[in-house]
Amino acid sequence: MSTNTPENRSNRKLLIGGLLVVLISINGILIYMNYQKKEKTEEQAEIIKVKNSELENQIKVYEALKADFERQSQELSAMGLENDSLESQIASISADLDELRGFRKRSYSLADQRRFRDRASAFEKQLQEKDQEIAQLKQDNEVLFTENTDLKTTQTRMTDSLTTMRSTNAELNQKVRVASRLEAQGLNVNIINQRGKEKEDDDNEFRAKRVDKLRIDFKLASNEVAKKEPKTVYMRMIEPDGAALYNLSTGSGTFQIDGEDMYYTAKRDFVFDNTQQALSFTYDKNAEYKKGEHTVELYADGFLIGKTTFVLK
Repeated sequence: MSTNTPENRSNRKLLIGGLLVVLISINGILIYMNYQKKEKTEEQAEIIKVKNSELENQIKVYEALKADFERQSQELSAMGLENDSLESQIASISADLDELRGFRKRSYSLADQRRFRDRASAFEKQLQEKDQEIAQLKQDNEVLFTENTDLKTTQTRMTDSLTTMRSTNAELNQKVRVASRLEAQGLNVNIINQRGKEKEDDDNEFRAKRVDKLRIDFKLASNEVAKKEPKTVYMRMIEPDGAALYNLSTGSGTFQIDGEDMYYTAKRDFVFDNTQQALSFTYDKNAEYKKGEHTVELYADGFLIGKTTFVLK
């Protein structure tokens, strides 16, 4: 008997239709599941993207903080100051940077993000406070620099004034010294022969053989500037050959003129009293005098106060 009856064909159609419905349902479920999976994958990718962006931004924040703290350290060093707390903060930021960079290879949780944001905020607050402190230090240094400059200017002016005063005083002292210079007036040379008699000659010419001693007379001119005090007058008798008579046994020695040593023939101590007092030297060579022109020079207080010549024939 044939199986292809109308009833069988109807059942087959129902079966095929049911299978199609099941297949369509399964396909719909698969499509929905694939869509959900795609959405989850995209969401995870977005989360990873956001995490990486947050991490890189945080790394940049810490790099900037480190650079600013290093700048502050350099500014303090330029002012000759040291700050151990800054070095400690730079070390802490460097350690945080190493940890943040390590999150590129591992999970960077929300808790980690909050922790580093909080630490960055604290560092930024410390940075601002330190910037204010440095600004105040710079202002104080400028004030001190200005005050120091003013003091140096004042000191320079005072030094210049003192130098000027010293120079003026030195000039005045020199003028007073020159003005107080003594002057020998009426300087005259007489000979004393072997019999003890003096002989005058207006021409100051004497016979050498007759000379036993020489007598030099002079008066001191009046000088109101010169101090009334003990003084010394030095006599130099210069022979025709240009050498000063010098004999320690007769009282010769050396004295200074303009810082240089000079031989003197004889000296005499006296007290200047500004009375035009008369002074004299009696000199005995204890030897025969040379023929020719002799020069007599008188010195006192570092000045040449009188000079004359005489001739021995």
